[in-house]
Amino acid sequence: MSEQYGKVTDEIAARLGEIVGSGNLMYGDAEAMEDYAGDEAGPFFRHAPEAVVKPESTEQVAQIMKLANQHRIAVVARGAGSGLAGAATPLQGGIVLSLEKMNHILEIDMLNRVVVAEPGVVTNDLCRTVAEQGLMYAGYPMSTETSFIGGNVATNAGGGKVIKYGNTRAHVLGLEVVTPTGEVMQLGGKYRKDTWGYNLFHLVVGSEGTLAVVTKVYLNLVPLPGKTVDLLVPFPDIDTAVSSVAALVRSPKVTPVAVEYMDQYSVILATRYFNTSWPLQDTAQAYLIVQLEGADQEELEEQYENAGDICLEQGAMDVFVAESRSDSHNLWKVRQEWGPAVRAADATSYSACDVVVPLGQVPAFMAKVAEMENERKMRIPTVAHIADGNFHPKSMRPEGLPLDQWPEVAESVYHEMIQTAVELGGAGSGEHGVGYSKRPMFLANTPPHQLEILKGIKQVFDPNGILNPGKIF
Repeated sequence: MSEQYGKVTDEIAARLGEIVGSGNLMYGDAEAMEDYAGDEAGPFFRHAPEAVVKPESTEQVAQIMKLANQHRIAVVARGAGSGLAGAATPLQGGIVLSLEKMNHILEIDMLNRVVVAEPGVVTNDLCRTVAEQGLMYAGYPMSTETSFIGGNVATNAGGGKVIKYGNTRAHVLGLEVVTPTGEVMQLGGKYRKDTWGYNLFHLVVGSEGTLAVVTKVYLNLVPLPGKTVDLLVPFPDIDTAVSSVAALVRSPKVTPVAVEYMDQYSVILATRYFNTSWPLQDTAQAYLIVQLEGADQEELEEQYENAGDICLEQGAMDVFVAESRSDSHNLWKVRQEWGPAVRAADATSYSACDVVVPLGQVPAFMAKVAEMENERKMRIPTVAHIADGNFHPKSMRPEGLPLDQWPEVAESVYHEMIQTAVELGGAGSGEHGVGYSKRPMFLANTPPHQLEILKGIKQVFDPNGILNPGKIF
């Protein structure tokens, strides 16, 4: 695979302008292109592109890729830029192919319960639109209000509802993609089963924009649940919260949609950020947010009464029921916007880690995070999709540590967390992906033969190595 990449010359920029229109091309203006230099991984993972193009059709994407492949120019397909692993960083400069203008919901097929959307549709907009038809898209990343559907596909995004509904891959029925050589492929479609050769669209899901550019997504829809309720449950210590999660998951009387964890310091920072407060936050060491669904009010009440009893039996300090839609919204807002709240407290805080461990190894991983806090004299506020063992510890710079020393320290903490997760039988990413920031740890923890197979797949899709180079491998 070639490591030599061409540059975007004036002539190539002119050709790009002909393809997408001059209004959809950014070239020669470094300040204007700064927003496209990276994603939410943070300031350590940024690199300026040479050009930004904003295609409005599959045909335009295909022409861009053919041109780039001909001249061996690196291309990074970009969604909303809400990723957290540096996958949208144009390490080789080249072209950032922004899909922000391919933002249309093309069809809601009520008969087949399928929505067809372009990759630039905001996840929450799609959720609201299909809900108006009495249907639900059950893929639900925490970045639902900012992320694009295409980005969800690229990272196989998870989120709070994975425990009941699964991650993005569970909801993708088909894709239209453009290969790095500019060929358009239709993979899957409006059907839910096949045994028709290798399933390529499942391979593209989670490939972080390294194999193909997604231009159309076919998503499975399910009927809207009748009613939902959210519980806020404080605990005197972390171990009691973990035992409650295990009890909830194994109970035949409760089917949680989501079980989210926040430690005390995370709650303090996030509620301060939103100028609100949670009950018992001065004494509770951990919180769970438990979401439940029921076909009707009677079933819902039975669900939350059983869930509340289980938590109290395990040692919860209390169980609070969100009384209104507004209460639920405010509750989830604290959880969803936890990242910005930590950054507000420490602008140099490191991108949240994203590891996953088996549920039975959750206490061991949390003990390791606490040990790292004590040894390094630093704060690591942590939230988690705890029912599926997916943790997001976010390191804050220790008091007195010089800023120029912080990246190396933060990186070592990041790697130690990933190594711990792998040793506990888990993985270094549950939903954010490998991208650029986790590449060294991915390479170090993947068997050589497996790496060779993966590199072979990349070579077949992308013989010149132009699509999102430097990510994963």
